[in-house]
Amino acid sequence: MTIESKLTIYFDEPFWVGVFEELDGSKLSVCKVVFGAEPTDAEIYAFILRYFNNLRFSPPIKTEIKQRADNPKRRQRNVHKHLENSGVGTKSQQAMQKQYEEKKLERKQRSRKQKEAEKQRLFELKQQKRKEKHRGH
Repeated sequence: MTIESKLTIYFDEPFWVGVFEELDGSKLSVCKVVFGAEPTDAEIYAFILRYFNNLRFSPPIKTEIKQRADNPKRRQRNVHKHLENSGVGTKSQQAMQKQYEEKKLERKQRSRKQKEAEKQRLFELKQQKRKEKHRGH
């Protein structure tokens, strides 16, 4: 079993964005990273060495593995086509969307818990003030 990793960097107004794609057998996981200013090759290499293990990839999506062409001319054409294509593949977009939705749900749950905790804290504070007002009468 082999794991393939690919990094696509493109300009998404106003930032430079990198999409890490990881293909493990027939499962694709992606992670989106915003670089800000245009990264140099050295900065990208340093980023990969320093932060790659900490990246949060999306849950894996099943994909079909395409057979590679043995014809060298076709392979060269595919390389040129791939270099011209600066966007993100549709499977990657789906995986990023799935990851975005999961993060959104986590964020909603976390904020809901914080709101309930704050509401409970204010209620207890109010009850305590009421008890202090009636103390000693």
